[in-house]
Amino acid sequence: MKMIIVKIITVLVAIISLALVVAMFTKDKYTITRQIVINKSKHDVFDFIKLNQNQKLYSKWLLLDPNTKIEIKGAADGTSGSVLAFESKHHKTGKGEWEIKKVTDGEKVDFELRFLAPYVFTANGYMATESLSANQTKLNWVYNSGMNWPKNFMLIFLDMDKLIGSDVEESLHNIKTIVEK
Repeated sequence: MKMIIVKIITVLVAIISLALVVAMFTKDKYTITRQIVINKSKHDVFDFIKLNQNQKLYSKWLLLDPNTKIEIKGAADGTSGSVLAFESKHHKTGKGEWEIKKVTDGEKVDFELRFLAPYVFTANGYMATESLSANQTKLNWVYNSGMNWPKNFMLIFLDMDKLIGSDVEESLHNIKTIVEK
């Protein structure tokens, strides 16, 4: 009986060791990029996306729980340093902060997304507007994140582009619907 237990423990240690070694050579970062064309001027689209308060209207994650607590703090909304703090019991929303790191007026909003619960990690990215015509704007949303070693082993099995990308797409469609009204 002892021999079987020793063999099982040896096999488990070998599997875990192999996973840790594989994780050392596995990517630890990922980028998700989505875009949508909105039939409104670049000015109209940018003025909507730069405000943290508007996220409660379009963010797939904030819309999952109608009881999500939202607070705007820090600098004035729509400016660098403005923070949208959120807290929800829904596991996909959780607790965290979306901070505007930089605003390039009329062009781009750089952000940092800090998840505090139930998972702890930080992501960053930007939303940028590109004028296609006087009343047509391409909105680009870029999301960068990753997992440190050894958690990055999970990136072998998880398609983060598909998992998070579909939520970004839904949020972009929500923005389009609202802004085009």
